[in-house]
Amino acid sequence: MSIAESLVDLIEDEARKEGFGRVKRIGVKIGALGHVEPAALEFCFDAASRGTVAEGACLEMHMAPGAGWCPRCRSSVAIAQRYDLCPVCGQSHVEMTTGDELRLTELEVE
Repeated sequence: MSIAESLVDLIEDEARKEGFGRVKRIGVKIGALGHVEPAALEFCFDAASRGTVAEGACLEMHMAPGAGWCPRCRSSVAIAQRYDLCPVCGQSHVEMTTGDELRLTELEVE
C-alpha cells in the first residue's frame, strides 16, 4: 500500500506543478526482481487514488527483466533472480544492474 500511496503522491505533486486536473493513464516500469506484485499494486493503487486526480486512471505496468554485470568475465548477463550465478563463467558475484526498479514512466492527463 505504501508504494501505491507514494505513486499517488508523486502524481499529485506533478498535477500541482503542471496544472492538470485529471490523469487518464499512468505508465509504470516494474523490475521483475523488485518484489512488487503487479496485482497487489493495482488493487492498492485503486484504493490509494480515490478522491485524487488519479482516480479511475488506467494503470499500465511494464515489467523490466533482471540483468547484471559480471566483473570476472566482464559480461552483461540476464538474471532470473537476485544472486544468480553468471551464466557465462559461473562467478557468484554478479552485480544487479536492472530489475529492481519501480519508475513512473508516463502520464496521460487532461
